Amino acid sequence: MAKLPMAGPNAIVVVRELDGTLRDLDWVPTVDVEVEPVAMSSPDGLTVLRHSTAHVLAQAVQDLYPEAKLGIGPPIENGFYYDFDVARPFQPEDLQSIESRMREIISSGQRFRRRVFPSRDAAKAELAGEPYKLELVDLKGQLDTGEVMEIGGGELTIYDNVDATTGQRCWSDLCRGPHLPSTRLIPAFTITHSAAAYWRGSEKNPQLQRIYGTAWPTRDALKEHLRMLEEAAKRDHRRIGEELELFTFSKEIGRGLPLWLPNGTIIRDELEGWARQTERKLGYQRVVTPHITQEDLYYLSGHLPYYAEDLYSPIDIEGEKYYLRPMNCPHHHMVYKARPHSYRELPYKIAEYGTVYRFERSGQLQGLMRVRGFTQNDAHIYCTYDQAKEQFLEVMRMHDDYYRVLGITDFSMVLALRDPANKDKYHDDDEMWTTAERITREAMEESQIPYVEELGGAAHYGPKVDFIIRTVTGKEFAASTNQVDLYTPHRFGLTYHDSDGAEKPVVVIHRAPLGSHERFVAYLTEHFGGAFPVWLAPEQVRIIPIVEDLLDYATEVRDALVDVDLRADVDTSDGRLPAKVRAAITRKIPLIVVIGRREAQQRTVTVRYRSGRETPMPLEEFVAHAKELVRSKSLQDAGHLRRGAQAAATPDP
Repeated sequence: MAKLPMAGPNAIVVVRELDGTLRDLDWVPTVDVEVEPVAMSSPDGLTVLRHSTAHVLAQAVQDLYPEAKLGIGPPIENGFYYDFDVARPFQPEDLQSIESRMREIISSGQRFRRRVFPSRDAAKAELAGEPYKLELVDLKGQLDTGEVMEIGGGELTIYDNVDATTGQRCWSDLCRGPHLPSTRLIPAFTITHSAAAYWRGSEKNPQLQRIYGTAWPTRDALKEHLRMLEEAAKRDHRRIGEELELFTFSKEIGRGLPLWLPNGTIIRDELEGWARQTERKLGYQRVVTPHITQEDLYYLSGHLPYYAEDLYSPIDIEGEKYYLRPMNCPHHHMVYKARPHSYRELPYKIAEYGTVYRFERSGQLQGLMRVRGFTQNDAHIYCTYDQAKEQFLEVMRMHDDYYRVLGITDFSMVLALRDPANKDKYHDDDEMWTTAERITREAMEESQIPYVEELGGAAHYGPKVDFIIRTVTGKEFAASTNQVDLYTPHRFGLTYHDSDGAEKPVVVIHRAPLGSHERFVAYLTEHFGGAFPVWLAPEQVRIIPIVEDLLDYATEVRDALVDVDLRADVDTSDGRLPAKVRAAITRKIPLIVVIGRREAQQRTVTVRYRSGRETPMPLEEFVAHAKELVRSKSLQDAGHLRRGAQAAATPDP
């Protein structure tokens, strides 16, 4: 028996063939092949580690709950999960017992051994007691990426967990692999939580119980990840949104359809006002378009029939089908097409805060991050070929400027290109693709913002650029999508007249630098931990008079602030001063003003910042100071972190 590699970040867990296929360490090829080792700390190695740990989780659950039926158990970003059909939801004490059993399995050093089923019937015979696995066998070849992890590839395979001493099979699971050589190579893991999840993400299917966990190459790496999870929980926009009364959901209205409360609406309005001001300086014009549209428009745009699954079911109005709009592009094209245009008008820029509706499975909904109705900071630029690169570069710079003001430094771009090996889902004009990719790539390179290329992610009408923001807790998400589109103008007949009077097609640039209000506010809530900078804070100043007879001066301070468009309020509640200050701190109000008799006599205020520093100043000076914090969009005392470590507080002026 070959000696197993030591557990640790550099442990060799599998090998990779030159074509990228991962293989178990005990794989025996039929011909000589070149392979490279895959360390546990590499991205592929982490995937194998976490998938193997998911199998140990499933084995532990069925050891303790023999009636449990298996769903799927793929690795996910930073961890893994496994779905189970059980009689009752898992309780915290159940998870503790399951984790203890997992540690026993890991310590026993069971070996992962791959078997190939000789036929589909043989697989179904062995899996007769696992109804969900039987369904996967029947669906083989038609599954999404999560389920392919279970049984993808050209063969139906199963992995046995085998006792290292006796060679007897301890447990088995339908899976494509590969896996670690032994459970003993799992160095550090923990179960994190459980939740309900619909089988294969559909509300029409049974609701299963999903157990989440995480696994890492070292205990230190696990400890750091758990620290980040704790920080992420503190900053979760759903929790903060409830505490600060930013938004809510109503089952009577429907899942994934947020209700913006007054505090959250203030943040939305501030962002929209900022965007309007920025776009006005750059020559954008505002438009408003309908929320529903006849289906013919989406056949013209190409979204039907190919994107029908993202649309809500049509509404029949006097025998015609109307759809809730899933995007604003086709409407803006019709705005442009409303009259002829000359080259002298180009670039022609139109913008709209347009609300759109897209169907998302209920299992994919997540607070404001993923919803079914959202409002986009959307715009389209209609320009000539010669203007396209500079206009797209302007879009890149707009993103950079927005992010800099908000203290967002960890971001990059992904250039999603057409996959030459799979052209069926794209238009077939190769020259047009080449031109669009050249314009896009040149603008991206001149922007000097880091980017990577990704095959297969392009839209049907052209390449696209996603801006990827990394949150302070390590999560990545696409904040916005931007595109150079040469194809749509031909479908819609979007043209202009050049200096010779000839009619030529325009280039369309799609852009939405702040993405959707919903997702961007969710991101900012977590970025700042709810401690928004003064200009975004729903309540900017809380004024606290020490005693009731100082209320007149406190009201005067508030009125002076309100007169210059600042959001201020006076705390008139009962209670002692320390409790009132704590309440204001809990509400994450950036400027707390305490009014005592000295302040009232001298017409001054004592300002308490989030850093804890207190500074006395004349009332007029404070009003000017607060106004400047808003005007400059200062990040003074805002709650963002730098690369996961708390930033030092900026000294108060």
